[in-house]
Amino acid sequence: MTAISTEVLLAGGYAALLILIARGLDLLARHTHGQTERFRTGGFRYDPDHDHWTCPEDQLLRPYGYDHRRRLIRYRAPAAACTACPVRELCTDSADGREITRPVDPWPHSEAGRFHRGIALTLVVLATVIVLGELLRNHHLGELIMLGALLAGCLTTGRRLTDHLHATPGGFPTPARYQGLPPTPETDDRPDDYD
Repeated sequence: MTAISTEVLLAGGYAALLILIARGLDLLARHTHGQTERFRTGGFRYDPDHDHWTCPEDQLLRPYGYDHRRRLIRYRAPAAACTACPVRELCTDSADGREITRPVDPWPHSEAGRFHRGIALTLVVLATVIVLGELLRNHHLGELIMLGALLAGCLTTGRRLTDHLHATPGGFPTPARYQGLPPTPETDDRPDDYD
């Protein structure tokens, strides 16, 4: 068996490292997103069958508006229930009742998910370019086997990262169950360049 050149070993190692970083970045971003959601809604339970949240004091937060720009459903508890709540100071200072938002688009279709997924895919593309460049330059059997395995890893990782993005493309219409909700004035009346 022929020896694998140092150039191929270094390039292959770098490509493998890029693939591992891409996978790790995607997993870390997904985990962080989940942790943020759990922190933001701490103590509240979501019931997907009835599409409402329940607070720790057993009050229901029902959908009352849809933010078209940010693709969020807004849920609110009745103001009277929050006003009479014994732990109101720990929960909200709003006179309208506690509000929670829930994104319509699950991970990775959110803006943050697409951003992190895009970075991971860029790393995979870079690894693929490196492997293809080495395949064109080197023709020994051992090198071709190693580079072929790395190329298969690049393609598998790239496909896994793009499958979810193709399943629900950006700009997808509002789900039918939320089309009757009024737009929320806090965000929909602002100009598009508002930051």
